[in-house]
This record gives sequence, structure tokens and C-alpha cells, in this order.
Amino acid sequence: MRAASHSGWASMTETYTALARKWRPKAFTELVGQDHVRQALVNALTSGRVHHAFLFTGTRGVGKTTIARILAKCLNCEQGVSAAPCGQCASCREIDAGRFVDLIEVDAASRTKVDDTREILDNVQFAPTRGRFKVYLIDEVHMLSTHSFNALLKTLEEPPPHVKFLLATTDPQKLPVTVLSRCLQFNLKRIPVAQIGAHLREVLTAEQIEFEPAGVALLAQAADGSMRDALSLLDQLIAFGGGRAAEAEARAMLGTVARDHVVQLAERLAAGDAGELLRFARSLEQWAPDYAQLLDELASLLTRVALKQVVSDYEGDELYASELIGRLAAALGAEDVQLYYQTAIIGRRDLPLAPDPRTGFEMTLLRMIAFRPGTADAPVAVRAPGAAADAAGERAAVGGAAARVPASGPTDGPWSTLLAQLDLSGAARQLASHCVLLGREGARVKLALDPRSRSLRTPSLEDKLAQALSRHFGETIRLEFVTAAETGETPAQARERTEREQADAARQSFESDPGVRGFREQFNAEVIPETVRPLK
Repeated sequence: MRAASHSGWASMTETYTALARKWRPKAFTELVGQDHVRQALVNALTSGRVHHAFLFTGTRGVGKTTIARILAKCLNCEQGVSAAPCGQCASCREIDAGRFVDLIEVDAASRTKVDDTREILDNVQFAPTRGRFKVYLIDEVHMLSTHSFNALLKTLEEPPPHVKFLLATTDPQKLPVTVLSRCLQFNLKRIPVAQIGAHLREVLTAEQIEFEPAGVALLAQAADGSMRDALSLLDQLIAFGGGRAAEAEARAMLGTVARDHVVQLAERLAAGDAGELLRFARSLEQWAPDYAQLLDELASLLTRVALKQVVSDYEGDELYASELIGRLAAALGAEDVQLYYQTAIIGRRDLPLAPDPRTGFEMTLLRMIAFRPGTADAPVAVRAPGAAADAAGERAAVGGAAARVPASGPTDGPWSTLLAQLDLSGAARQLASHCVLLGREGARVKLALDPRSRSLRTPSLEDKLAQALSRHFGETIRLEFVTAAETGETPAQARERTEREQADAARQSFESDPGVRGFREQFNAEVIPETVRPLK
């Protein structure tokens, strides 16, 4: 029984074909993504205007050599040159199997010497053995030496009619411009996560393998735009998960944090409780998380929340359900979401500069709370000599919660009310805000200008103000200006007075806060008055 079992297992492993090879596209219709390249090649083949040299560029696993092989099949199909090779003739089958004698595949990374290149190119003049065209597929062509490039260039300048060159590279900047100028260049893009995920689900369904959509979504993200990498990861996950592709196994294999941890971070951010947020962040240490990845996941969740706030019918995805996204979108303000996202990605960038990853992660979270729009216009700075790192986070939280003084605009009379209704902006509005309305007689409006703002009075700004008043009153208005210091309070002066009063009230409120008093007593802290801002 054991021998039979072992023999059966060996037989199965010997016949198994990796998913990346089994599901490699064999026709343009099977390609995932790269529509711009596919359409151009299909049109060229259909019209019979096929260039002698093509250059396919792009990162790994996006389809460069796959497209080149499909193109070689289109050129050599026994049914004729077309964008849809039959796939059944001897030429098509041999190209798919990698043994077509007139498809010469060269790995430039291992054939960099000029002698190697000359050996290959010496046979260019000879007619194809089997096919219609002799096709040279040179992968990682940027690895060729200068002498090899010169040998290739000579052939590209005067190619025989029966030869096609298909060049592929991940680094086109290293190619000589003389080579670039003789090729049709196609830049292959990274494949979007949604397209990778959809293709992986199609593969799993066809292979009759049980999967969880969230696990597939994690693989699609980890593939970083490469379909080949995605299929290789899928093979790995199926082996790791015992024949299924589930979320828990995907997270364990990829080393990603649990989705619930990210959700709980977002919920504690929405609650605005710095202490509870910090306690939960520290509890994650038992899982030995990758803090950079945790910030990435949080930013990804916040992106979905922002989408829900703008697009009401956004339904979420495999990772985060619509109900969860809707609940967070209602609990978080739009400004909060934008701030938290920006802070997360900046904290992610600065994480290597932190004393250690956990400290950098915690300070990023506390920065979100301290700077959130609902607490103050700006953080309140508190000097606390010798305070511990943990207290620094608490200082930020206390500072963020201070100065809750409602703001209100000036209500200094009819001119301010009228000014708020005018279609006026920029310097013209500034001119009006430094005036006091003395009166109106018919079409004439008399204004007193603050002497300190005389420089604002220019013919063009006077004209803009007069036009705004004319549109408002429905008749042509003429302005008359006088310069006087004792004619009353201008809207600008009223706004400055109100802001001073609010700032004074905010400082008094902040100074009387029990938390602030506690910090001053415990850490000998000093409040920097000019950093206290009232709520808007």
C-alpha cells in the first residue's frame, strides 16, 4: 500500500504543470489586460503591415514574451498570416511547445558576448526551415554588450524580408537610441488588481479548487501587477492551504495582518479615543506584525471609506464588505478620512527613520488623533522636558482635544451682510472688507476706506467692486470713496476682533483643562500660547 501510494504521488507530481505555464495565453483573445498592445498588433496583422522589429517593455510577468510568442504564431500559422492563428497546425503546436525551429529564443542575460551574438545573427540570411518567417525573440535585450548591440544594429538596419525581431526588456533606458529608433515600441502596463483577481477566480473555478474571494484578493494585491507572479503565488497558496485558497492561509503565507485588526484600528480612530487606540496598537505586538504593511492596509481601508463617502452606491469588495465601509463612512468625517490617509502613507514612508517600527507606528496613529480637523486648526504644542515617549503620545491627544470654542463670523451691520452676498473674490473682496458703508443714494454708494489699506484702492479693483454691486442691485452703481479713520469698524477689523476674542477664550479654556493642568504639574510642561487655536 505504501509503495503504491508513493508511486501514485510521484506520478501525479511528474505530470503536474504549474498554473503559470498551463494558463499562459496562446492567442490574443486569451490575454488579460494590455488592450492597447493587442489592438495595435491585431490591426497590423489584419492590414498586412507588420514591422520587421518590435520592442516590448514592461516589468516582470506582464506578458512581454507571451505576446511575442503569440505574434510569432500569427506570422507562421499554416492557415496564413492573421491575428487569430488556428492553434491546431504543426507550426502552432510546435511554437506552443517551444520547439519550433524557426522561432529562435535568446536569453540576452546569458548571451552577452559578441561571439555569441554573431553566431546567432550569422544565420539571419538563410531562409526559414519550416515556417513563413524566421523569428528572433531576444529576452532582456538590454543585457547585450556594446559589441553585441552593434552586431544587432547592422541586421536591424538591413533586415531580410523573411526575418522578424521581437525584443523584450524590463529596462528600455539601457538600450541605445539607434536600436530604439528602428523598433516599434510597446510599453506593457502593470495589470490592475481587479483584472488579476478576476482571472485568478476564473482559473480556480476551472481547476475546481475551493477558494475564498478575500484570499484571492490578497494574492492579486501581492502580485504587484504581474499575472505570472499571481499564478505562482496561487500555486504556492494551494500547496500551503492543502488544496484550497482561503483567506487565513493567504495571510499566513504572505505575512499580512489579519483584516479584523485593520478594521479595529479604523473603528478606534473613528471613536477618537487616543488611549484606547494606543492600547490596541500595542496589543498587536503579540502577532509580530509588519508595521509598514499595517499602515498600507489601513490606508487601503481608508481609501474605500473615502470612495463610499463620495459615491453612495459603492459596494465594497472581497476584503471589506459594503456594510462595514458604510458604517465607517458614517462614523468618520470626510476631512478625518483624508487626514488619516495622508498621515498613514507619510508615516509609512518615515517608518525607517523611527527609533523602532512599533514606536513609529504608534506615533503615526497619535498624529492622526492630534491633527484631526475636529479638534483644532493646528496641534497645540506643549513643552515637556524629559517626558517619556509614551507621554508624548498622550500630550498630542490632550492637545488635540483642547480649545473647544465655537467660532462665529462678524455681525457688524448691513455692509458685512451685503458683502457676504456679493459675487466678489480676491483683492476686490479685500478692498470691500476694509471699507465702511456710509450710505447709498440711488445709484451712488459711499464708502469709507481704512487709511491703512489705501494701497488696495486701484481703478481695476474699484471697477470690480462696482460691477459686483451693480449685479446685486440690478442697476449701474457708482462708488464714492472717502478716507477716514473714525467712521466705524470695517468687516476686516470686526473679523480680527472676533478672532482675538476667540483666541483668548480658547487659551483660557485650554489653560483650565484638567488634563493640561495635570501635564504641567507632572512634567513641568509649558503651554505655547500662540499655538492654541479655536475650533472653526
